[in-house]
Amino acid sequence: MTRQPFHLVEYSPWPLTGAMGAFSLTVGTASWFHGFSPLPMFLGTLIILLTMLQWWRDIIREGTFMGHHTSYVTKGLRWGMILFISSEVMFFFAFFWAFFHSSLAPTPDLGCSWPPTGIFPLNPFSVPLLNTAVLLASGVTVTWAHHSLIEADRPGATQALILTVLLGAYFTFLQAGEYIEAPFSIADSMYGSTFFVATGFRGLHVLIGSTFLFICLLRTLTHHFSAGHHFGFEAAAWYWHFVDVVWIFLYMCIYWWGS
Repeated sequence: MTRQPFHLVEYSPWPLTGAMGAFSLTVGTASWFHGFSPLPMFLGTLIILLTMLQWWRDIIREGTFMGHHTSYVTKGLRWGMILFISSEVMFFFAFFWAFFHSSLAPTPDLGCSWPPTGIFPLNPFSVPLLNTAVLLASGVTVTWAHHSLIEADRPGATQALILTVLLGAYFTFLQAGEYIEAPFSIADSMYGSTFFVATGFRGLHVLIGSTFLFICLLRTLTHHFSAGHHFGFEAAAWYWHFVDVVWIFLYMCIYWWGS
């Protein structure tokens, strides 16, 4: 048998269960919005969470304990993460396109003004500005964690990751309070739709990134990362920096300029 540096992935049920969970979550959420039981939504969420745990377990076993993540495999993973983040850029580009399409040339339906008549936007220099400071600080701490790993400083990486996860949780808490106190809803014209969809998906990405970094924190505590082998953390850090950049554009365009 010829040896080769690539890892041939074994058959796995997790793509199928993940797809089933995503389908149940999507259909269940839409049904819940129309007054039906939220049970399918919760069931889909549970399936996705269990799939994440099992899939992460398999990847950690392959890369950390079985040694399958060679330099060739890691290079492929890097390109995969780059393409994934590129697709996320296009995802948010669509939201910005919708926002500027309506804000730069408001139609009579919007009162020929932006924000539309009757909409009272949030003050960009209150909670949104605090959220910006929180995320910029989290970008500093995740960079601190990366340099600590490169220098084989595990205690420093652990401290930095704990701070990053706490800052991400604090951001989510602030955004939830902002949604509760907002003087408009997602049903209030194009402004409400673009605001809540763009910032809501951005908040979802913060939750995903915080979970990603929390898993990296657990792996750091269990000595899974070394100075030269820590792509799992690098992928999480790239994703977090992408989330930071998206927020800066959201703050400048929707919160500040759009108000």
